[in-house]
Order: sequence, then C-alpha cells, then structure tokens
Amino acid sequence: MSRRGIIGVSDHGGWAVLVTADGHGTLLDRRRVELVDEGLPKIPHHSEAQGLPLDQAVRLVERVRASAERHATIVLDVVAMALPESILGIALRQCPELPPTISERITNYRAQNVADWVMYRKALAAAAEARGWPVHWFDPRKVQDMASKTLGVKNLDAHFAQLRRSFGPPWGQDHKMAMAAAIAAMNACSM
Repeated sequence: MSRRGIIGVSDHGGWAVLVTADGHGTLLDRRRVELVDEGLPKIPHHSEAQGLPLDQAVRLVERVRASAERHATIVLDVVAMALPESILGIALRQCPELPPTISERITNYRAQNVADWVMYRKALAAAAEARGWPVHWFDPRKVQDMASKTLGVKNLDAHFAQLRRSFGPPWGQDHKMAMAAAIAAMNACSM
C-alpha cells in the first residue's frame, strides 16, 4: 500500500523546494523545481519592473505570472506522476495582504518586496486546487513546533539529521521547512 502525504513547499524567487512527507515524518519525495521560464526575470515586482514605465512593467509581471502558472502545473504533474494516488494536498507559506492591482504592487514599496513570492505561492495554490488538492497555508514561525508536536519529538532537528544521513544531500533549511509544513498539514488533515 502506498503512503499518502502532503507536498510541503519552501519557495523563493523563481524556484522552490518541494518535499512530500506523511504524518509520521516519512520522506516520500523531494525535489528543487523552477517556477519561471528561463530568460524571464524571477523577481519582477521588486527588481526589473522598477526601471520600466508602468505599463511595460505591468506587462512584464503578467508574462512572469503566466509562466509561473504554467510551471506550477507542470511541477505538480511531475510529483503526481512520481507518487500516483499519494498526494493529499499542498502546504504553502501564508501570503501577506497585497494591493489588488499589479501597478499598485509595483509602486508600493512594502508590496514590491513580497509580491513576487506571493505570485509564486498563488500559482502553486491554483495548480493544486485545479487537481482537487486542498491547500494548507502555514506560518513559517510556527510550523517547526507544529511538526514536532505531530511527531511527538522534542528535537525535530534530530529527525532531520537522521533523514539527511539516510537520504544524503541536499538537505538544507528549505528541505526542513518544507517537510515540517507537510507533516503539520498532515496532522491538520487527520483532525
């Protein structure tokens, strides 16, 4: 019988680490994925759009968003094919509130600093929902404690160290965050 798990995500500008784990802390899959086409900027709100006239900047962000949506669908398809009938959902970092329009996100200093990450998270969330997978939003400040409680361990780092010894590198902070998110979300599913 195959194990069932949730994909935990640690996202960055244009890429992410996906770790699929069950509620017992068993690693089912891990991978680093690209979330935008090569040649497109990875953080357009924050960087490239700042040097363009606003109408061109908005068009650039829209192109990156469309690319992120395509990539999100592709990477979740790949994980689903690798783990057929095993995925119960996806866990993503909570998104801060942003102004409603792209132009406002580009011109608002606070928004331009987080809008790109929100864009990638929302692309992954939409791709998961299109597959019928629930999205579990997590607070990165609390997720490690939640995962520790789920596993009944005081030191989650010891569990992660054992995984690194068993599976080898890469196993960094992104993997730990994504796995903790998956474990905590599995606990929320079983409640």
